Amino acid sequence: MNQFLVYLEKVMLPVAEKIGNQRHLQSIRDGLILLMPFVIIGSLFLIIATLPIPGYKEMIKELFGEKLSYPVTATMDIMGLIASVGIAYRLAERYKVDALSAGVISLSAFLLATPQTLDFTPEGAKQAVEVTGVIPVMWMGSKGIFVAMVLAILSTEIYRWFVQKKLVFKMPAGVPPSVTKSFAAIVPGLVVLTIVWLLRLLIEQTEFGNIHNIIAALLSEPLKQLGGSLIGTLIAVLLMQLFWSIGIHGDAVVGSVMLPVYLSLMDENRKVFEADPGADLPNVITSQFIDLWINMGGSGTTFALVFLMLFAARSRQMKGLGRVAIGPGLFNINEPVIFGTPIVMNPLFIIPFILTPIAMVLVTYFAMSSGLVGKPTGVAIPWTTPILFSGYLATGKISGSILQVVNFFIALAIYYPFFRIWDRQRLQEEKTEEKK
Repeated sequence: MNQFLVYLEKVMLPVAEKIGNQRHLQSIRDGLILLMPFVIIGSLFLIIATLPIPGYKEMIKELFGEKLSYPVTATMDIMGLIASVGIAYRLAERYKVDALSAGVISLSAFLLATPQTLDFTPEGAKQAVEVTGVIPVMWMGSKGIFVAMVLAILSTEIYRWFVQKKLVFKMPAGVPPSVTKSFAAIVPGLVVLTIVWLLRLLIEQTEFGNIHNIIAALLSEPLKQLGGSLIGTLIAVLLMQLFWSIGIHGDAVVGSVMLPVYLSLMDENRKVFEADPGADLPNVITSQFIDLWINMGGSGTTFALVFLMLFAARSRQMKGLGRVAIGPGLFNINEPVIFGTPIVMNPLFIIPFILTPIAMVLVTYFAMSSGLVGKPTGVAIPWTTPILFSGYLATGKISGSILQVVNFFIALAIYYPFFRIWDRQRLQEEKTEEKK
């Protein structure tokens, strides 16, 4: 096992560092994090509108009609817009160029790439008519995230190249900095928008019709097929745990690649659920699947290990760590356990640390795909929400909470023999110290 850890450190550590330090992936991750407050706000209104209480939905509809959906549309249906600004902003920060100008250029490019037409059937009409001069919401939400990512990176790379090469309008001394920065965006902005405009004209002549369709065919759909599958999820979770095992933040590394996929899958469920709360949802795997059923207590499902430390430990070290870790663990924060036990580079605990979340993925996936447990509805529950509450809110059903309890006891069973060995070793060390 020690040789395996040495191999992991030698092979995976450089890979993890390269991925973790890759500026484009970092910018995608940080830019998409900008979405989360808005997604959570929209989810609160969605929860209020769809609480699973008999007669409640009818009462809400009578009081508000469709008005409770307004804040949902204004937050969750503009994820692509926010991502286009956020990703470009964070990437420009890393290049140390004006981030606000980069964000605005990216937003303009995103809107330019989006067809501003909509097929609309007037009331009583038999045939749809094409309305121009509109921005379709369908492209502004999760469907637009991958286009926003691509254009944000492309536009910011062009923008920073022109700025760093000083190929911009130079203003005379004494002009306010804000004006100088604004005028510096003219040349790169013109180049970016011209390129996107030409791409749009070119793609409109193909069978794809627009940039959104070609990005979906070449990038977003293949990634969603992989990330939304059981095999893809097992691979992602395995990589998370392997990175954590050598001290690298696995969620941050893998999440930078998987977060846009999980957000898209989550929003697909949300749209179906919003239209019909009783409908069968299309996706089992979403960001809530990982956060609320797999990472209970944090990566590695370590809440079970904290429970053992608190109630079954005999050594002072494990008891003390359990008291320290139980508070953060309730809110799915587990750095005290990972580095305090330690789990990192620990041949004994790395085994259950990897096996437990893999078991959680298998149990949770089959429970949800078989219909025994409700799928995540697309409501964005914060990952810090304690178990039981989070399971119910994310599925709208008590079965979501019951599955968390089942997962907890499975994790308890997997961790127990390894914990007992480690606790016994710590106890023996303490007795040896007392005799000195």
